[in-house]
Amino acid sequence: MSPKPASLRPILLAEDNPNDVELTLAALHSLNLANDITVVHDGAEALDFLHRRGTFTGRVSVQPAVVLLDLKMPRVDGLEVLRQIRADPALRALPIVILTSSREENDLVKGYQLGANAYVVKPVDFDEFISAVSQLGVFWALVNEPPPAPPAA
Repeated sequence: MSPKPASLRPILLAEDNPNDVELTLAALHSLNLANDITVVHDGAEALDFLHRRGTFTGRVSVQPAVVLLDLKMPRVDGLEVLRQIRADPALRALPIVILTSSREENDLVKGYQLGANAYVVKPVDFDEFISAVSQLGVFWALVNEPPPAPPAA
């Protein structure tokens, strides 16, 4: 059986908390996904990755299967990253999962208004955190069928 297109695409993790990065990577690696996982530590780096600029100028042009996006990040916060992604025709259809510790209703509402595909509050419990991220990884990297890449301009 040939892999689905999503299985060939990287996963972009935009997270500034080193402990959450470690837990998220452990959960995703436990799935034995073939996807490369790129970690960026703030919203500006996430946008650089997606636009292939700065340190990511030479990266392969394929866009991620999913972006796991924290909201509370330095330089550019997650909601602004989401706003910019949805404003860009080349990135607009990119699956975005907000993965955050924020339970603020305003963040939830704003995230969906800006076009998030899902909003997941990070569980505090270690096992629940691993389970939640594993379920996200399986769905977005293996089950979900991403839209085709837009034609080059």
